[in-house]
Amino acid sequence: MDFLPIKRALLSVTDKTGLKEFAEFLHDRGVEIVSTGGTMKFLQEAGIPVTSVESVTGFPEILNGRVKTLHPRIHGGILADKDNPAHMETLAEHKIAPFDLVCVNLYDFASALQKKLPLRDMVEEIDIGGPCLMRATAKNFHSMLILPDPKHYLEAMEEIKNEKGVSLAFRKNMSAKTYNITSQYDAMISLYLEGVGV
Repeated sequence: MDFLPIKRALLSVTDKTGLKEFAEFLHDRGVEIVSTGGTMKFLQEAGIPVTSVESVTGFPEILNGRVKTLHPRIHGGILADKDNPAHMETLAEHKIAPFDLVCVNLYDFASALQKKLPLRDMVEEIDIGGPCLMRATAKNFHSMLILPDPKHYLEAMEEIKNEKGVSLAFRKNMSAKTYNITSQYDAMISLYLEGVGV
């Protein structure tokens, strides 16, 4: 699709810079906001209505938060090609609501490196759900918008204001930036693990 209206968004961020203003903007435009963990708490404390990921999946966060968004009701809603009738029929069959926007940024592994934490503690600073959400959304940019960094919120808000929806060119650009971020993140973790003893 050339233009994507934003009706449902998943927000899950480590860096909450500008998040309140962006979430208020989405809410004021009637966008349903789904969230989890610290982001959900932040939004609730800001008085912004939010739907919990747990209520979407019907499954609680487990393994000390290691598993939250890794679920077909989340990833099905992200990876469905909205131009493919069979995909949309599958969502309807399984009662999965599609997403339009995913706003995610990653655990701050770089800051954790500076703390020189023990290996077991460092492993807990490796984000799993975040990169999965980012890569899935970025892959499906024909049907989705990924926002991987707060610095893109203002431009995204201007795009969302367009009565037709968010342009394909902007979505493709955000996809490219997302893969750049996830590749650098993986490289940083790889270099750390190569250089640290067991």
